[in-house]
Amino acid sequence: MALQSAAPRPVRRVGWGQRLSRWDVKLSPYLYVSPFFLLFAVFGAFPLFFNIVVALHDWHRRAGMGDFVGLDNFAWVLQQPLFWRSLENTISIFLLGGVPQLILALFIASILDQNLRARTFWRMSVLIPFVVMPVATSMIFGQVFGQFGILVPNLHALGLFTESSSPFFQERLLSHIAIGSMVVFRWTGYNALILLAAMQAVPRDLYEAATVDGAGRSRQFFSITIPSIRPTLIFVILTMTIGGLEIFDEARLFDGGGTGGGAGGTDNQWTTVMLYMFNLGFGEWQDRLGQAAAVGWIFAFIILIISLLNFVLTRAISSSDAPRTGRTRRRARGARMPQPVPVPATAPVEATTSPAVADDAMEGARR
Repeated sequence: MALQSAAPRPVRRVGWGQRLSRWDVKLSPYLYVSPFFLLFAVFGAFPLFFNIVVALHDWHRRAGMGDFVGLDNFAWVLQQPLFWRSLENTISIFLLGGVPQLILALFIASILDQNLRARTFWRMSVLIPFVVMPVATSMIFGQVFGQFGILVPNLHALGLFTESSSPFFQERLLSHIAIGSMVVFRWTGYNALILLAAMQAVPRDLYEAATVDGAGRSRQFFSITIPSIRPTLIFVILTMTIGGLEIFDEARLFDGGGTGGGAGGTDNQWTTVMLYMFNLGFGEWQDRLGQAAAVGWIFAFIILIISLLNFVLTRAISSSDAPRTGRTRRRARGARMPQPVPVPATAPVEATTSPAVADDAMEGARR
């Protein structure tokens, strides 16, 4: 049989529509995410790296870029007593506002996690303070803690304060408590909703098993709820730490630019690091942009250290009583299972059945 040569296969032509479809599949994801990275590169990354250049030069707002000074701006900032005072104020306000905020957020989230009537209404209500502008919050609380506000005259009537002026604008600790209350007011509901979403993902059979075992509500909260929402709790604490240390609006507008002129009090009682940096670079103090940029980098390093400490501490606390995961449960189950007992080697057992009995058994099996 003669072999016939196979006819060449026709070249498949890819149409323009198919090429466009392939490019769409390959390039579309990058095009969708590119606007964010472009905007971040222009308004986030470029100012961040340009701030390094400013921090290394003698830079003034009016005179512009000066000589290269290296790390002199950083050394100058670290020698300023006002920088350390503003750092103390910032940490004090953060603790007075952050710790009560986290406790209240956990408490409110646990209440909203129960079977309440009109749950949507209550959940949306706790978010109302978050949508209030920081300027409005600062002005309202400034009036509350002011000389003729709601709080101070009543405290005067109780005999707790004798001075005519408001002690919340004079004493350092009281001013920190007042500013910390603004932080609690604005951010507690927001964090409560985040924690509530994590609590609703906790399996309910854990609570049912704990109830059967006789565990009360508080025991279930600390032994089941807190360890189960550990990742969300760490996220809330980290964001709360970064936001709390960067407090600016509340401190800037606390006295409405009155007693302290928006600079943090007459004696810098509530001057935060962000407020100090703003006044150093753009305020009426010294017009030192180079030193202000150095303050920003030093403070960013401090925030990084505090955030890492918070992360390690929170992870250690929440994992100490965490419920066992599937892998851990399998390990524990394997540890509880009885181990096979090794059988000692013995001599082979001799057959004791007679041949007649064996034949009868085989015959029965056939039947």
